[in-house]
Amino acid sequence: MTRRPLYSALATALASVLLVARGAAQDPRLARLDSATRAPVGAVVDSARAAGLPPEPLVQRALEGATKGAPGDRIVAAVRRLARDLGQARDALGRAATPGELEAGAAALRAGASPTLLAQLRRARPRSQRLTVPLAVLTDLVASGVPVDSAAAAVLALAATTRDADLMEFRRTVERDIALGAPPAAAASVRVNAAARQARPGPP
Repeated sequence: MTRRPLYSALATALASVLLVARGAAQDPRLARLDSATRAPVGAVVDSARAAGLPPEPLVQRALEGATKGAPGDRIVAAVRRLARDLGQARDALGRAATPGELEAGAAALRAGASPTLLAQLRRARPRSQRLTVPLAVLTDLVASGVPVDSAAAAVLALAATTRDADLMEFRRTVERDIALGAPPAAAASVRVNAAARQARPGPP
């Protein structure tokens, strides 16, 4: 009659030990968060790690919020949103995507790109070349005022044959034209035609 309560007590004790061990294994940098924020953020980071997603961007997002003095609930929401975007990026880019590609893909999604566009970029870019720079260029173009559709069309047109260094130069020339007064969509369209003519395939 005493065995069942004993087993129950042992199970409860074991669960407590496992919870303590799990908390101890969490990134020590999360100690900067208050306890009410640290627990849900740690849970998201642990779940992302178990799912094969990079945990570092999530930790950095939480620490960024703490540095800015953001309320705990906003930090948790931002970390959860980033974890969701990383998961969508991985679904679109494939399980072979690097942490850098996933982070760049998540940023592109936040800028307005669709998962379908990310998958198109993956198909267009040779497998031997990373997608980190094309995705970053897409995000930067949108941040400069280029409509998402125009930015996507430009990067897709260049992805197959243009080196990373030339993609970054393309971005700089578009941003320079915009700063000089050119309409963002027109600047991207004009420069992508010039870049396509000069494209040289190969590594950066």
